[in-house]
Parts: sequence; C-alpha cells; structure tokens
Amino acid sequence: MKPSLSLLAEGSQRSDIDGCGQLFALSLPTSASTLNAERATGCAQSSMVREQYLTTTDDSGALSSVSEYIYMIGIYGWRKRCLYLFVLLLLIILVVNFALTIWILRVMWFNTEGMGYLQVNADGLRLEGESDFLFPLYAQEIHSREDSALLLHSSENVTLNARNANGDVTGSLSVGPSQAEGFGQHFNISSNHDENLFYADGNGAVVGKGKLRVTGPEGAVFEHSVRTPLVKAVLNKELKLESPTRSLSMDAPKGVHVKALAGNVDVTAHFNILLHSTTGLLVLDAESVRLPTLPVGKARTSGDSQGMYDMFEVCVCPSGKLFLSNAGVSSTCSEHQDC
Repeated sequence: MKPSLSLLAEGSQRSDIDGCGQLFALSLPTSASTLNAERATGCAQSSMVREQYLTTTDDSGALSSVSEYIYMIGIYGWRKRCLYLFVLLLLIILVVNFALTIWILRVMWFNTEGMGYLQVNADGLRLEGESDFLFPLYAQEIHSREDSALLLHSSENVTLNARNANGDVTGSLSVGPSQAEGFGQHFNISSNHDENLFYADGNGAVVGKGKLRVTGPEGAVFEHSVRTPLVKAVLNKELKLESPTRSLSMDAPKGVHVKALAGNVDVTAHFNILLHSTTGLLVLDAESVRLPTLPVGKARTSGDSQGMYDMFEVCVCPSGKLFLSNAGVSSTCSEHQDC
C-alpha cells in the first residue's frame, strides 16, 4: 500500500460552492488515491476559509491522523453586535435630526422670500408687524411702511448711538421714562424745506425762524443776558419785563424803543426811576404830561426878584397836567387856563 495525499478546500457553506466558484477533480496514477481541489472565487458572502490536510494508511480509506488550521476572517461575537447597535443608533439620530429640521422650518416659517414676517430683498430686510429686540440693533437706515408710522417702544429707554470708525460714540439720543438726553457736538433742527429752525452748540443757541414763542404761564426765565432785536407780546396779551430780585437793564447802541400801540406802558420801581441822557435831551411828547404827586416848593422872598422875567413857572392842573407860564411877582398860572 502506498499512501496518498488529499487536499480539500471548502467554504463555510458547501451548498454555495457551485454558485461562487468552480470545482476541479484530478486523478493520480496511484491506486485508491484522489486529489480533489475546490476553489471558490468572487464570493463576497464567505466568512471563513478552512484548510484540512488528510492522510490515509490503508485501502479502506481510514484516516490515520488529522491536522487542522483554522483562520478567522471578519467580525464576530460581541463586536458584531456592537457594530449593529452603533449603526442603529446612527439611524435613530439621523431620523431625529431630520424631524427637528422639519419642525424648525415649520415653526420659523421659512420660505423662498425669507423667514415668516422677515423678508430678504435687494434693498435689505423687511419686517412686518411688531418685533422685539433683546440685544442691540445695528442698521444704516430704518424705514416704516408707507401707510404707517415708525414706533420705537421700550419699557426702560430707547437709545440711539452713532459711532466713528474706531467704535467710539460720537452722538447719542436717549429717551427714558422721565427725561430725554442728547449727546453730540451740536444739535440742529431743520424743516422739510431744509430751513434751519434751531441750532445749538457749545457757543450758544440760534433760533432760525422769525420769532421764538413762549406760551408758559410763567413766561421765560433767563439767568443771564439776552440779545434780541425785538421783544413782543402775543396779540391781545400784555408784555411784562420783570426782575424779582435783581436789576433790569436794556441797552442798545442805537436806541431803545418801547411802544404800546393799543395800551399803556407801565414802569414801576420800589425806589427811584432815573432817566439819563448823556448828550441829548429828555423829551416827553404827549398831549398831556401829568405828575399827580409832584411836591410843592417853598415861597420866594421879595428880595429875590432879579431875573424873574427870564424864568418860567410850572403850573399843575388838578388833574396833574403840567404847563409853563411866565414867572412874575405873583403866580401867572391863573392867566393861562390850560387845565
């Protein structure tokens, strides 16, 4: 008896050999020995390849010794189960993310023009309805709709800031519940015809229109001097210039004119009223001049008659009217009946 060698190559599933590869059989000239070779090519489902080397010792074909070498290729056991679990977890996360994306798109009203009431166009952003801003808003221009006004509302205050290239605040306007504050180098108000109505800076304030009108019951209070070409009362109202604790002075290089076209001019003082003229005259031009409380002088003696004819006497009527009369030894007021 001659021993023979048989090489057997088989996959994990013998039923798949015909579908995966080809079977080759070779016959040797020795008696009772065969060599069968099976090769599986192109089979992607095979997970294990096992090689067995078998030797025979007699004609009956009984196996005398077996030597096995097993090579494990692939993922098995708990690793395979963990891989399947990880893939399942990824699928669950993907489905949840997709559902959240659909929900956000539905809630935020995303569309081809923008997001809900917020529309994006070539000119910028257009926002319909009322909006609440929790943080600062940066914009170059803010416009309202053509048929409605622009309303800025806040429970605390509304602040508008202007900054330069370095980020420093150069101008600010703050409107609070109790006061309004402005900060800037100058403040200017213009009309729709680009006319200057009011201008104020560190040097002073300028009223651009023809007049400044004060309608308060207490009038206007000035702590320092006021320069104006005209002080005029409202029609059918009185004009009153008063200094309760200090003096009142009116100065003009070309004259001071006080007129009352349909009323009286009253000058009242606690002490004296002084009318001074440096180089000119003091003229009281009226139909009548009255001094109702003029004091009476003392009588002159008979020896003081020199220069009597170059003098005049002031005659006072009972109504307070004044007129001049030539002075004489006795009063000449009775000779002129001008009262």
